[in-house]
Amino acid sequence: MSEPANPSPSSGVVADAVKGHWADTLLPAALRPYARLARWERPIGWWLLLWPCWWSAALAADHAGRAWPNLWHLVLFLIGAIAMRGAGCTWNDLVDREIDAQVARTRSRPIPSGQVTVFQARAFLVAQLAVGLVVLLQFDRFAIGLGLASLLVVVIYPFMKRVTDWPQAFLGLAFSWGALMGWAAALGRLDVAPIALYVGSILWTIGYDTIYAHQDKEDDAIVGVRSTARLFADRTRIWLVRLYGATVTLFAVALVTAGVGPFAWIGLAGFALHLARQIATLDIDDPDRCLKQFRSNADAGWIFFAGLLADAARHAF
Repeated sequence: MSEPANPSPSSGVVADAVKGHWADTLLPAALRPYARLARWERPIGWWLLLWPCWWSAALAADHAGRAWPNLWHLVLFLIGAIAMRGAGCTWNDLVDREIDAQVARTRSRPIPSGQVTVFQARAFLVAQLAVGLVVLLQFDRFAIGLGLASLLVVVIYPFMKRVTDWPQAFLGLAFSWGALMGWAAALGRLDVAPIALYVGSILWTIGYDTIYAHQDKEDDAIVGVRSTARLFADRTRIWLVRLYGATVTLFAVALVTAGVGPFAWIGLAGFALHLARQIATLDIDDPDRCLKQFRSNADAGWIFFAGLLADAARHAF
């Protein structure tokens, strides 16, 4: 039986959730709304949060002449990305519950549909933040302080769509923080390279989240939600050229200042070609294509990361 196009609150179905995912098939029924709240069935979110962390860790290893980034750090960043992405989604849904109730794609989400109460969502938020804190405490004092500083951006992000046409920029500030964390955890300091990587990642985030936001632009206009998708409109392709072009340029600055070798540059070239393909095949009026291109940024992350790993591996010989 196919899922209803506009599920009723009592159906337990979330319209924009991935169907047939393990979170909906293997978890006990009582836990499934929480899995949907944290978007566990959509790993693209934590991949996009994770990539700046892993890029930065690999870049720091290459800069320091190490053949491999700290594996324990990579594991910690993975756990932290999953926990904090879930916490961010939960916080976003708490703040946006009244708006979500007015949008066709989101009105069946756990909070507006009544599958999870506000109190339960807050308790779940605290639990996920606790996991994130445990992860953060595994690093040194400098990295811990840097990580705690990111919470301010995370807290204010959901409100930005009400006051600015650039909420994607604030998402970028939060989602790209790992570009600072990976370097700080590895070397105990910040340099030009991770800062360039951070700013470039912010622009990358604005680009891919603009593509994502084109799915909701009609509903957003009705309820008054602002976004770069609505701001750029038919000029989105031109803006993506600017944003992605600046992303690649800043990543190049990061590579130059980190003093890396040829494989990192090959990875960046592959990353740039992937972004160029997104721009070339963009159709802002096709929600399915927008979603597919948004998700493809996980592949872009792998391409750049592979180049950084290969370049660091040179130091083993």
